[in-house]
Amino acid sequence: MTLPPWFQNAFLRLTDTIFWYYPQPIPGKEKLYDCKLISHRGAYDNRYVFENTLAAFDRINGTGVWGIEFDIRWTKDLHPIVFHDHNLSRLWGVDQEVSRLCLIELKRSFPLIPTLEEMIARYGQKLHLMIEIKEAFYPDPVYQNRVLNDVLAPLKPLDDYHLISLDPDIFQRIDFLSNNAFLPIAGINVATISKRVIKEKYRGLLGHYLLIGNTCLKRHHQNDQIIGTGFVNSENCLFRELNRGVKWIFSQNALALQIVRDRLLIEN
Repeated sequence: MTLPPWFQNAFLRLTDTIFWYYPQPIPGKEKLYDCKLISHRGAYDNRYVFENTLAAFDRINGTGVWGIEFDIRWTKDLHPIVFHDHNLSRLWGVDQEVSRLCLIELKRSFPLIPTLEEMIARYGQKLHLMIEIKEAFYPDPVYQNRVLNDVLAPLKPLDDYHLISLDPDIFQRIDFLSNNAFLPIAGINVATISKRVIKEKYRGLLGHYLLIGNTCLKRHHQNDQIIGTGFVNSENCLFRELNRGVKWIFSQNALALQIVRDRLLIEN
């Protein structure tokens, strides 16, 4: 069963509010040390600093936050750029498909949109890169695979980056990485994706903290796989996830949570 997006969003907002105020025990020092916070699209307000831009990620770099999550799409001339939507209208007010613009056209009109190459040059080996491959038409998979290989070549998979996606079939197009560099993202289809993660020996599973239950968490830990949950945006929700053994925490409030984590390590 697929729930309407409006219902899912309203339900998740209600859940966030509940967990924001619901007290949780403070995790022990070992769990705080193991905590790896990942900033979702950087630190932004989409008014003065826009998501998935260098300005948003510069706010994260050097703060102690472990990683950043960002999305890549392809231009018409097949350059990977860092952008979430397929269309420019939400952020830039222009009804234009990203895939119909060449890189030079995109950069001329929207200079804040970085390329994947720029991201790696600026943050590679400084922050762990969670690179989301968006579901999109791939006009030349062989060439695009080679481009990704060349751009990612300065980095070491697993140590420096992982590729993540809502569509695990995308990973089959990428032939220069082993399955332990891939992290599928589950929606409400957690059970289905969880089985596939174990079968394909992917590095682990990502999903919403409410949808990945303790049984699922335990099963993947027994298979030496990582669980990452999002979007953990409050102190109490962070404590809940760390207490149940989640180490990779995706958040739109990563800076504030990093301050909480660092303070508790000093105090304890």
